[in-house]
Amino acid sequence: MHDNDDDVGEDFPDDPSLDEEFPLGDGVADLATVIVCPYCGESVEIALDPGSGSQQDYIEDCSVCCRPWNVSVTYHEDGTADVFVEASDDQ
Repeated sequence: MHDNDDDVGEDFPDDPSLDEEFPLGDGVADLATVIVCPYCGESVEIALDPGSGSQQDYIEDCSVCCRPWNVSVTYHEDGTADVFVEASDDQ
Protein backbone atom coordinates (compact mmCIF):
# COMPACT_ATOMS: atom_id res chain seq x y z
CA MET A 1 0.00 0.00 0.00
CA HIS A 2 1.35 3.42 -0.93
CA ASP A 3 1.26 6.21 1.61
CA ASN A 4 2.19 8.73 -1.08
CA ASP A 5 -0.05 8.95 -4.16
CA ASP A 6 2.63 10.95 -6.03
CA ASP A 7 4.53 7.79 -7.02
CA VAL A 8 1.55 5.83 -8.40
CA GLY A 9 2.56 6.39 -12.06
CA GLU A 10 6.19 5.38 -11.53
CA ASP A 11 5.44 1.70 -12.20
CA PHE A 12 3.99 2.57 -15.62
CA PRO A 13 6.33 4.94 -17.49
CA ASP A 14 5.19 6.52 -20.76
CA ASP A 15 5.87 4.07 -23.58
CA PRO A 16 5.30 5.45 -27.11
CA SER A 17 4.96 1.91 -28.51
CA LEU A 18 1.78 1.48 -26.47
CA ASP A 19 0.18 4.35 -28.40
CA GLU A 20 0.87 2.50 -31.65
CA GLU A 21 -0.46 -0.82 -30.33
CA PHE A 22 -3.48 0.73 -28.60
CA PRO A 23 -4.34 3.96 -30.44
CA LEU A 24 -6.75 6.34 -28.75
CA GLY A 25 -10.17 6.39 -30.35
CA ASP A 26 -13.41 8.01 -29.42
CA GLY A 27 -13.88 5.53 -26.57
CA VAL A 28 -16.81 3.82 -28.26
CA ALA A 29 -16.51 0.10 -28.88
CA ASP A 30 -18.98 -2.75 -28.96
CA LEU A 31 -19.12 -4.29 -25.48
CA ALA A 32 -21.87 -6.85 -26.05
CA THR A 33 -23.73 -8.59 -28.85
CA VAL A 34 -26.58 -11.03 -29.25
CA ILE A 35 -25.86 -14.31 -31.00
CA VAL A 36 -27.94 -17.40 -31.75
CA CYS A 37 -26.65 -20.61 -30.19
CA PRO A 38 -25.76 -23.12 -32.93
CA TYR A 39 -27.00 -25.95 -30.69
CA CYS A 40 -30.23 -24.85 -29.02
CA GLY A 41 -31.19 -21.91 -31.27
CA GLU A 42 -31.71 -19.51 -28.36
CA SER A 43 -30.67 -15.86 -28.63
CA VAL A 44 -27.95 -15.15 -26.07
CA GLU A 45 -26.23 -11.88 -25.19
CA ILE A 46 -22.48 -12.21 -24.71
CA ALA A 47 -20.02 -9.66 -23.37
CA LEU A 48 -17.18 -8.47 -25.60
CA ASP A 49 -13.79 -7.18 -24.46
CA PRO A 50 -12.17 -4.68 -26.82
CA GLY A 51 -9.14 -4.56 -24.53
CA SER A 52 -8.21 -8.12 -25.51
CA GLY A 53 -7.10 -7.13 -29.01
CA SER A 54 -8.52 -6.54 -32.45
CA GLN A 55 -8.66 -10.28 -33.28
CA GLN A 56 -9.89 -12.75 -30.66
CA ASP A 57 -10.68 -16.47 -30.75
CA TYR A 58 -11.92 -18.28 -27.67
CA ILE A 59 -14.35 -20.91 -26.34
CA GLU A 60 -17.49 -19.84 -24.49
CA ASP A 61 -20.36 -21.97 -23.22
CA CYS A 62 -23.98 -21.21 -24.03
CA SER A 63 -25.73 -19.81 -20.97
CA VAL A 64 -28.89 -21.72 -21.94
CA CYS A 65 -27.75 -25.23 -22.97
CA CYS A 66 -24.15 -25.10 -21.64
CA ARG A 67 -22.63 -26.45 -24.86
CA PRO A 68 -19.33 -24.91 -26.07
CA TRP A 69 -18.97 -22.45 -28.94
CA ASN A 70 -15.93 -21.29 -30.87
CA VAL A 71 -16.19 -17.50 -30.78
CA SER A 72 -14.27 -15.26 -33.19
CA VAL A 73 -14.32 -11.49 -32.70
CA THR A 74 -12.78 -8.93 -35.03
CA TYR A 75 -12.74 -5.29 -33.95
CA HIS A 76 -12.59 -2.58 -36.60
CA GLU A 77 -10.92 0.83 -36.17
CA ASP A 78 -14.30 2.47 -35.51
CA GLY A 79 -14.94 0.14 -32.53
CA THR A 80 -17.53 -2.06 -34.20
CA ALA A 81 -17.10 -5.78 -33.85
CA ASP A 82 -17.85 -8.69 -36.15
CA VAL A 83 -18.70 -11.74 -34.05
CA PHE A 84 -18.97 -15.28 -35.40
CA VAL A 85 -20.03 -18.26 -33.32
CA GLU A 86 -19.93 -21.89 -34.37
CA ALA A 87 -20.44 -25.20 -32.63
CA SER A 88 -17.29 -26.52 -31.00
CA ASP A 89 -16.27 -29.99 -32.14
CA ASP A 90 -14.44 -30.63 -28.83
CA GLN A 91 -17.16 -32.49 -26.98
